[in-house]
Amino acid sequence: MSSAPDPGPASDVRMPSAQVAEMAADWGLVDTLLGGTRAMRRAGRRYLPQWPAEDDASYQARLASATLFPAYARTVSVLAGKPFGKPLTIGEDVPQRLRPWLEDVDLQGRNLHSFAAEICVNALSHGLCGILVDCPPNRGARSVAEERAAGIRPYMVHVRPGSILGWRTRAHGAATQLAQLRLLECVEEEDGPFTAREVEQVRVLEPGRWAVYRRQVVDGAEAWRIHEEGTTTLPVIPFVPVYGRRRGFMLGAPPMLELAHANVEHWQNKSDQQTILHVARVPLLFARGLGDAQITVGANSLIQTGSETAELRYVEHSGAAIEAGRRSLLDLEDRMRQTGAELLVIRPGNTTEAQTIADNEQGMCDLQRIMQAVEDSLDTALALMARWVGEKDGGHVSIYRDFGAATLAEASASLLFQMQSAGALSHQTLLGELKRRGILSPDIEVATEIARAQAQAR
Repeated sequence: MSSAPDPGPASDVRMPSAQVAEMAADWGLVDTLLGGTRAMRRAGRRYLPQWPAEDDASYQARLASATLFPAYARTVSVLAGKPFGKPLTIGEDVPQRLRPWLEDVDLQGRNLHSFAAEICVNALSHGLCGILVDCPPNRGARSVAEERAAGIRPYMVHVRPGSILGWRTRAHGAATQLAQLRLLECVEEEDGPFTAREVEQVRVLEPGRWAVYRRQVVDGAEAWRIHEEGTTTLPVIPFVPVYGRRRGFMLGAPPMLELAHANVEHWQNKSDQQTILHVARVPLLFARGLGDAQITVGANSLIQTGSETAELRYVEHSGAAIEAGRRSLLDLEDRMRQTGAELLVIRPGNTTEAQTIADNEQGMCDLQRIMQAVEDSLDTALALMARWVGEKDGGHVSIYRDFGAATLAEASASLLFQMQSAGALSHQTLLGELKRRGILSPDIEVATEIARAQAQAR
């Protein structure tokens, strides 16, 4: 057996590289937003700062009452659903031997369509994920029939961004290839008759070989050591990166990162708005010159005093700041919708001279370009599956991409319709937004139109 891959000092095998650490700064924000209100509350002061004169008890009460407007999660969900609203098309050139495997492409019950949809979500939300094409060891099977009986065949693994720890590259002609890849894994092992425990491990891949490192205690010292290792029949690392916004080889960024930051701004402003509403709804009782008069506050109580200058009244908020805060929140929500809709607006094609010469690419929206990249990654993964079993080619698949919009208003309207269909917007809000964007006539009364539609539906 070949010697194990050399990732450097074993103590560093779990450490993310500097490049991964930089990307992870954005992934942390995205993960927290996708985790919803509970995750945002758990993040505490990271995304909801404590005011300079605010005591801890008041801050914790404010944090516990804050709720997230899930703009980022909803936008990712709606945009990722557009390409997969129609079935993924498997090309005629996909080998017959591979076709049955695509019905359970990850050995976890997902077909290639569902698997690709999950990949798309990660590409849009985090900007980078990957597909690892693995194959169980042969273990003595001597024919294709025996391999089928033993369930030995290649499959795809969705590698999420948080699992990527680092890599090394090498030049292969004009191309860049992976020379080493470190992936963080969490496996489940039995821990008694009814329970299980999760074990963290690092998989180190190099062309033709692999090793798994686990944290072990030897002679009282804890360190990362090789748990198991082996070789493969492939001269390459069977990993395919998938990008949202590509910044370089194995480097990606969330395509809607500014939307994520705007969502945090909305979280903070909404907390301020809730606070000022609470203050406004609890007026202060102001008293002056009452002397020793006893004060009882209630509907059937009377306060008497002999002083002619005594004064008793409620001090209430004027409400001006409340309205300003409400408008600010609505403006933020509109800006977030516009940011998501920008991915649907068709832009001029031929972004490079090579593209112009090669295929005279027509204008596409950013989401279509991302889907083209996802499609290419799936084709590469199919080629790796074919390579595992000695097939010459893996063929091609096609993802539906006819969803671009000519203008931002059209794209924004499409996004609004999708959100309303998903239950994220009411009919009244939808019509109001369409009217404000000039898609509906300004003379239309929203309430009247809703009543007419309901009457027609009866």
